[in-house]
Amino acid sequence: MKSKFIGLCWLLTWVSFEVSAWGFAAHKHINRCAVFTLPPAMFTFYKYYLGYITENAVNPDKRRYVLEGEASRHYIDLDYYGDNALDKLPKDWAQATHKYSQDTLLAHGIVPWHIQHMQHRLTNAFRNKDIAQILKLSSDIGHYIADANVPLHTTQNYNGQLTGQDGIHGLWETRLPELFKEEYNFFLGNATYVKDPQQRAWKAIIQAHATVPNLLKLEKELSQNFNTLHKFSYEKRGASLKKVYSEAYARAYHDLLQGQVEHQMRTSIKMVGDFWLTCWIDAGEPDLDELIGVSVMLEEAVSGNKNLKVLVRECGD
Repeated sequence: MKSKFIGLCWLLTWVSFEVSAWGFAAHKHINRCAVFTLPPAMFTFYKYYLGYITENAVNPDKRRYVLEGEASRHYIDLDYYGDNALDKLPKDWAQATHKYSQDTLLAHGIVPWHIQHMQHRLTNAFRNKDIAQILKLSSDIGHYIADANVPLHTTQNYNGQLTGQDGIHGLWETRLPELFKEEYNFFLGNATYVKDPQQRAWKAIIQAHATVPNLLKLEKELSQNFNTLHKFSYEKRGASLKKVYSEAYARAYHDLLQGQVEHQMRTSIKMVGDFWLTCWIDAGEPDLDELIGVSVMLEEAVSGNKNLKVLVRECGD
C-alpha cells in the first residue's frame, strides 16, 4: 500500500510538471511581478505575503489530476464552436449553459467564465477581510488569467497534435520562457481598474487566439528547414536526463516569433495586477495592513521575502 501511494504521488508530480501551462517557473514569475504593479494601499500586504503568492501560483496545475472539473478551467477550444465562435458564445455563464449544455462547455474549456467566477469570489474575500481566501484566490486567479493569455490554450490543436507538431505546447509555453525570460522587460507601470472584467477576460482570449495560426506556421516551417539532428538535446533534470528542444532550435523559433512570448507574459502580469486591484476596489478598498500577520497558519508565506531585492529588480519596481 505504501509503495502504491508513493508511486501515485510521483506520477501526479511528474504529470503536473509536464503539462503545466506557462511552466511552473513562469507562472510563479507572473504572479510575483504582478505584485509590483499594485498601489501602496495593497502593495505592503502583497509584498509581505510575496512568498505565498509566488509559490502558490502553480496550485491550479497541481489540482488538475486530483480534482474533477479542474482541467476545464485552464483553456477554451474556440475552434470547436466553428467560424465566428466569439459571436456565438454567450459571455454570461447562465446564457452559455442555456445555449450549450454544461457538459459541452466543460469538455471544451471554461477559462473566461471561470476568471469571472474567481473575480467575484476574490471581491467577496476582500469584503470579508478573509486573509486565507484573499491569498488563495489571488494566487489562483493569477494562474487562470495567465493561462487565458496563452495562445495554445484557446485551440483544440493545443499541442500541435492535429498538424504533426506534437510538443509545441511545451516549446512555446515552457521552454522559451525558461531560456529567454531574463531577456524580457517586465517594467509595466501601475495596475489600473477594470470597468468590465468580463469583457477584459474575453479580450485576452481573442488576442491570444489570433496568434495561433502564425505560431503554428512558423514552427512548421522552421522544423522542415532545421537540421533534425540538432532539433533536440538532453538536459539533466534532477536525477534523470530529459529530452528537450535544443537551445539552438528554441532560439531560432523565439526569434521568428518576434517578441510574442514576452508580450503575452507582460500582458498576463498586467492583467493579474489589474484584476487584484479591481476586486479590492469593488470590495470597498478595505485596509489590508490590518491583516498582515493575522494568521499564524500563513507565517510560512513570508519566506519568499528573503529575496525581495532581487524580485524588485526583476519585476521593475
